[in-house]
Parts: sequence; structure tokens; C-alpha cells
Amino acid sequence: LSELGSESAKIKAMGIMDKLSTDKTVKVLNILEKNIQDGSKLSTLLNHNNDTEDEERLWRDLIMERVTKSADACLTAINIMTSPNMPKAVYIEDVIERIFFIFLGGILSSKAKRAKCSTHKQRVIVMLYNKVCDIVSSLSELLEIQLLTDTTILQVSSMGITPFFVENVSELQLCAIKLVTAVSTF
Repeated sequence: LSELGSESAKIKAMGIMDKLSTDKTVKVLNILEKNIQDGSKLSTLLNHNNDTEDEERLWRDLIMERVTKSADACLTAINIMTSPNMPKAVYIEDVIERIFFIFLGGILSSKAKRAKCSTHKQRVIVMLYNKVCDIVSSLSELLEIQLLTDTTILQVSSMGITPFFVENVSELQLCAIKLVTAVSTF
């Protein structure tokens, strides 16, 4: 999924995504939605008092892997939908809502505890943070292209403000400004 996300960004930049078959593109988006959904029921905070430290570490690694996979699926779906000249069929409401509610409602709104992390885990977290920034920035592009339901717009506007109440996330705050500005144009 990470490679698919990178390749979809390249295809978007070349402006040739609309040359792909609409039916196949819609099928890919539906598959991506299942991968996005996989990260929706996870919590990065574990509090299993009965787990050993090794078991908790393994659970946390598994959860981070699934959340990262979900973020990659989101980026790929957004790259497809925000490409120039895309047909209306690719703007699948369920996929769009899943992206908004999982990544804005789930990741941005969650209150994570600071934990001591290895250098590898810090790299994974930074990589995930960068993907979330890309997702938020791309969502503002999507808002300029596709009309969304009033309910979705209300939730997006309230969730777009969340990063401003968190310290040390200046890149995410800049992306959120772009998102909130896009919402205010409705």
C-alpha cells in the first residue's frame, strides 16, 4: 500500500489518472476502503494490565502497522479522487466519509500518551505523522472538488480545529488551516 500510494501520487502529478478505466478505479477505491476501515477500530493506547511488556510491545507494533496501512490506503484513495479530470463515479461517499471520520476523528482527536520509544518506533511515528499531514492537506483539495453532505462538513470543520489544541504539530496545524479554509468556502 505504501508503494501504491507513492505511485498514485506520481500518476496524479502527471495528470493521467483519468486515463484509467473508471470501473477498475472504482473497484480499487472499494478495496482501499476496506483497508482504511481496518485501521478504524484500533487504539494506539493499550492498557492491558495482564500483558507482559513484550506482549504489549507486540500489540503496539501490530496496531501501528495496521494504522500505517490504513493511512497508505487513505493517501492512495485521496490521490485518485483529487487527480485532474476524474469522473464523478470515483467520488464514492462511503470512501470519503471513512477517510474523514477515521483520520480526522480518530487520529487527530485521540489523546495519546507520550511513551519512551526506540529510534525505529520514532521513525514510524514521524512517518505516520507526515502521512496524516498529507491526508489533511489532500482532504482540503477534495473539499474544493467534491460537494459533501452537511453532516460531513460540520464534522470536518470541528475536527479541523483539533490540531490547534496540540503542541509541537506545526506542520499539521498548517495543513489544518488549509482544511478549515476549504470548509469555510461552503
